This record gives sequence, structure tokens and C-alpha cells, in this order.
Amino acid sequence: MDQNLLKILVCPVTKGPLVYDKKNKELISKSAGLAYPIRNDVPVLLEHEARVIKK
Repeated sequence: MDQNLLKILVCPVTKGPLVYDKKNKELISKSAGLAYPIRNDVPVLLEHEARVIKK
């Protein structure tokens, strides 16, 4: 994940920061409790595509 891209991406639900999870290839929004998938090196920032995680 490009670090410069990560600096400008935000959670579409909360507008909060995202944390890159390299192991699972996801962007984590701790404030929303969602994990957005990264497919073919492209973040999929759609709420209905996100996985719910424990806050």
C-alpha cells in the first residue's frame, strides 16, 4: 500500500483515518469498526463490501 495514498484516504462512514493491515490486505477503520478489502492493489471503500470488526 502506497503510504502517500494512505495519508489521504479516510473511512467513508466516519471520515476518520484508516490503518493498513498488510497480513489481511485490508484498510481498518477503528472508529467505524470496519475493515475495507484491498483487491488487485485497489482499496474498496464501500460500506457494503466492508467486514465488521470488533471495536
